[in-house]
Amino acid sequence: MIANTPQPPYYAVIFTSIRTGVNDDYDDMAGEMFRLAATQEGFLGVESARNKIGITVSYWQSPESIKNWKANTQHMLAQKYGREKWYAKYKVRICKIEHDYEL
Repeated sequence: MIANTPQPPYYAVIFTSIRTGVNDDYDDMAGEMFRLAATQEGFLGVESARNKIGITVSYWQSPESIKNWKANTQHMLAQKYGREKWYAKYKVRICKIEHDYEL
């Protein structure tokens, strides 16, 4: 589903990943992180797709809301598990959306 975001400016966190073969609790944690992010102040939406490479883009009102999400205790635990067992490689990019359009 395509996120319904407001008029720019707003911010995007682009999380690109390659998984390991370990699936222990991954789907449950991923679902919980989507639900938890949606309750965070400043959260605007999320889009995610996975084939060989996974890409999740979350949208936020401000850099401060992104910092608060990164520092969320439950999210920090998910990050730890990701580094230790779920991701062979990942990259995070943060950018300011200055213009968007849609059909």
